[in-house]
Amino acid sequence: MKRYEGLFILDLSGKEEGIKEVVDKLSSEIASVGGKIETVQKLDKKSFARNARSGESAGHFVNIIFEAQGKAIAELRSRFKLASDVVRVLFTEAPAPVPAKAA
Repeated sequence: MKRYEGLFILDLSGKEEGIKEVVDKLSSEIASVGGKIETVQKLDKKSFARNARSGESAGHFVNIIFEAQGKAIAELRSRFKLASDVVRVLFTEAPAPVPAKAA
């Protein structure tokens, strides 16, 4: 299994309080293809340099680090392409965690 980092841009216009439900849905999709979630980091809402899809001017950014088989990434891309809450997703191979130095 490889370690991946998924950066998700979410369209939550009109449902700002629903970010937890959407993140839970993303996590369950990753788990359904055999992925193991390591960390979830909810970033701020950021404005786009140019409008996306149908005129969105901003999106909520979420970063998820997980382990999965390489073939799972293609499956996840196709699933998230159909999700209405996901504006864009980018998967990259994450580097191994650096152990903290003892003082």
